[in-house]
Amino acid sequence: MEAKQRLNPTTTMTTNKKKKTNQTPENKFQFELNSCSKSKNFRGAISLYDDAVSNKTRLNQHHLNALLYLCSNAVTNPSLKHLALDYGFRIFNHMSSLNITPNEATVATVARLAAANGDGDRAFELVKDIGKYNVSPRLRTYDPALFCFCEFLDADKAYEVEEHMNSVGVSLEEPEIAALLKVSVKKGRADRVYRYLHKLRSGVRCVGESTATIIEEWFQSSEARVVGEENLDARMVREGVLRNGGGWHGLGWVGKGDWVVSKTSVDGDGICCGCGEQLVCVDIDDEEMEKFALSIAALAVEREVKANFSEFQGWLEKHDCYEAIVDGANIGLYQQNFADGGFSINQLDDVVKELYNRSGKKWPLVILHNKRVRGLMENPSSRILVEEWMKNGVLYTTPNGSNDDWYWLYAAIKLRCLLVTNDEMRDHIFELIGSNFFNQWKERHQVHYTFVKGNLKLQMPPSYSLVIQESEKGSWHVPLALGTSNESSRPWLCITRKSADNNVATVSNGVATSGNGDLDQPQKLADNVRSLDSQVIDNNSTSITGKRKERSEPS
Repeated sequence: MEAKQRLNPTTTMTTNKKKKTNQTPENKFQFELNSCSKSKNFRGAISLYDDAVSNKTRLNQHHLNALLYLCSNAVTNPSLKHLALDYGFRIFNHMSSLNITPNEATVATVARLAAANGDGDRAFELVKDIGKYNVSPRLRTYDPALFCFCEFLDADKAYEVEEHMNSVGVSLEEPEIAALLKVSVKKGRADRVYRYLHKLRSGVRCVGESTATIIEEWFQSSEARVVGEENLDARMVREGVLRNGGGWHGLGWVGKGDWVVSKTSVDGDGICCGCGEQLVCVDIDDEEMEKFALSIAALAVEREVKANFSEFQGWLEKHDCYEAIVDGANIGLYQQNFADGGFSINQLDDVVKELYNRSGKKWPLVILHNKRVRGLMENPSSRILVEEWMKNGVLYTTPNGSNDDWYWLYAAIKLRCLLVTNDEMRDHIFELIGSNFFNQWKERHQVHYTFVKGNLKLQMPPSYSLVIQESEKGSWHVPLALGTSNESSRPWLCITRKSADNNVATVSNGVATSGNGDLDQPQKLADNVRSLDSQVIDNNSTSITGKRKERSEPS
């Protein structure tokens, strides 16, 4: 039996030889093309293609896309560029004659060939016509046309590409914004420069060195020196900053005259070491905040008992002066023995009292599940504390079957206040939000905590955001992306007008704030920089809201 099962080496070799002999022309072409692709052998690939056409080998989309990709790579070699363009367009036309439908990769590759040939119009037409293939364009599909127009300083056509991208929901990234910024600088388009600086601010936290160079070039240009409006209405500027969440007003260039551009750093309190200006912790703007709250409410109503959550929304409308929301379960269960069902009401009470003392004697709102509250009420010692919270309006209990997360998240967003929790909000309910500004909101509003040997430590939101900032005086601060872990050593571009102090009239202390629950922090400004309302709280801050009646002090 063993002898019968043992394979004869001669028979095996014969079988393998037959397999190779019986290989179809298509399979052979695919094998050899893969080899050319791995080695980026352009000449070998086009030789294969010529043979395949002569032998009428059946070619498919994958074969032709691989050939097109090798052509698009070869155009970077001056000695191969002409040949690569010739074969690239020939292969694309061949694809059309075979009635093979291009995919997005096909269009992107041929657009690269057109751009390499200096034909941005053709590259753009390919993208605009992509819909007839029933595929959607991506960022890489637009890049050839956009970069081609920018390189040839055809600003209007570059802007047209950007508008088309916006119409189909394709977002710009730093290289694309930088290219549009550069062509705008070269053409002296001040309005567009201003716009792309704000696109960098909203989409790119820290800019690369090459982008920083473009920014410097603008502010050192003669066009930048003369553009701007002097003596802007201070109240209008302040309202713009508050409406936009801080860190920018979006009203255009402020002032006239020479700009001073220098590389500097920002200290731990957010003070620019170059000009002494206070940077702020930037929030999402009013419109985004409202959309955010509505999306959370819609998801909560969909997944919670509708009447329960709607009741909470109504309650919150009547009790809207809280400046901090507390995730009670997260704090009470912190470092407890879950197997024994441990819950530390003392930890929760420490957080409540700390927030009360920090905020000028204003109580936070603790969100806690009804089941948990019932358990605490059964213990005489914790019952006293729970009743005190209820008396002072500290506690909101969520009903049976509810998920606390919806309640404390909605409350923090709707009231635009601080949220005390170590929950990083990465589980499934937060994934449903799908908001690209969720992380920015968390940075501004989330307060982390820890207990070291029983002592509470709150980690408040950072005193400033690592993002491009436009001040009320019209100066700019731009962080550079150098991968440093030490923020005090991160380089920033500090960009100010020599006459900045006269560009916007000083805002008087009587100007009203937005009343959205933000908390002041003392400013450590140089004498020549006026005081600004901050967007964060620090260890010694007090509340400025004053919208709610004072309640009794903690025992």
